[in-house]
Amino acid sequence: WIFVRSGYGKLFNVEAVANSFPLRGLPSFLAYIAVPFEFLGGIALIFGFATCYVVLGFVIFMLVATFSSHRYWEFADAAARRAQDSNFYKNMAMLGGFGFLFVCSAGRLSVDAWLRGRR
Repeated sequence: WIFVRSGYGKLFNVEAVANSFPLRGLPSFLAYIAVPFEFLGGIALIFGFATCYVVLGFVIFMLVATFSSHRYWEFADAAARRAQDSNFYKNMAMLGGFGFLFVCSAGRLSVDAWLRGRR
């Protein structure tokens, strides 16, 4: 749900998101890939559709987002550093969850399981 909620807000102003990418050391065009993927990939995970492929995409997404946006070691202000530190390690924990989801795949109530049953 975190990706759907975050991506939905960005969908309506992708240009503003793209303008913030160079400040993070990323090319602007990546926003036009990342924002729809964040939203649609989140929906795919909720429904368990193409789970392994979406998880691989999210691993790349999370690594880029984490190391470009949450570089806590660059902040001198204690409060800002603490906030970025929390976000950095939250993303690391989510990467661990993606590893679990990749290995275990979607459950029996997923679209993936339904499609497997139709074959």
